[in-house]
Amino acid sequence: MALARRIGAPLLVKAVGGGGGRGMKRVERLDDLPAALELAASEAAAAFGDARVYLERFVAEGRHVEVQVLGDGAGGVIHLGERDCSVQRRYQKLIEETPAPRVSPALRSRLHDAAARFARHLSYRGAGTVEFLVAADETFYFLEMNARIQVEHPVTEEVTGIDLVAEQIAIASGAGLRLSQQNIRVRGCALECRVNAEDPDRDFQPAPGRVDEVSWPTGPGIRVDTHIAAGSRVPPYYDSLLGKIIVHGSDRQAALARMRQAIAATRVSGVATNLSFHSAVLAEPEFQAGGVDTGFVARLLQRSPGRVEGRADG
Repeated sequence: MALARRIGAPLLVKAVGGGGGRGMKRVERLDDLPAALELAASEAAAAFGDARVYLERFVAEGRHVEVQVLGDGAGGVIHLGERDCSVQRRYQKLIEETPAPRVSPALRSRLHDAAARFARHLSYRGAGTVEFLVAADETFYFLEMNARIQVEHPVTEEVTGIDLVAEQIAIASGAGLRLSQQNIRVRGCALECRVNAEDPDRDFQPAPGRVDEVSWPTGPGIRVDTHIAAGSRVPPYYDSLLGKIIVHGSDRQAALARMRQAIAATRVSGVATNLSFHSAVLAEPEFQAGGVDTGFVARLLQRSPGRVEGRADG
């Protein structure tokens, strides 16, 4: 309670042992903290076998921006630019893009430098992502480091032309860093939409079942990472991710146009999906302008719930 008073409301209770929104509770009033602590600890214990929780400041209208790094374990670190992951529901990312839109050169440089310095301080080895919450005044706060390949790593691969998995394996095999910071060039813009078996009209509840038919988009600048084919079963026990649609364009407008075409060409039947949600987001002027914060999805659902319904026909 002493720490909570020092941080001030609103704040977040978060799990020490894991992420993905489990064991995370927003607290608007300090009087509500004891109940939130108990509930978060219970969820964390069930999900991660670790009931420990911690507190952090809740930043209203914050953006979720992360920096991809590679480290050799001996203090050698490079970054491969940043990704904006602010389009989220229940603290889970749905759309990611790079470069982050509407970020000043000064802020971009500070984010890259902070991530690299942090990884260097840890003598970090392998591929990793340093995640930040960026406030409207361009102050930013450390969220966490994911010591692994991220779901959204393909967008970085598309703009840099670097195979992050291959680099991670090379580092693990003892080859060290095969790239220097001068080798890293960002070309164009890339976006990723996560296609999930979930129902946006029911608070994105998972929609397990059998995939009857599936057709993924193809063409220049379109990449699909998936494990799903016709006849696949989506169990209720794991993540509802069906596949990732990744597009690359010469600039953000070109990438957005290509993603709209790719989403429109995707067909999944048998389970509800969030494809219509992605179409609604891509058509939204606020998203098209770039730089939305993590509250964007909630605002979209409030003002136009009928546009994001999940349908069994995808």
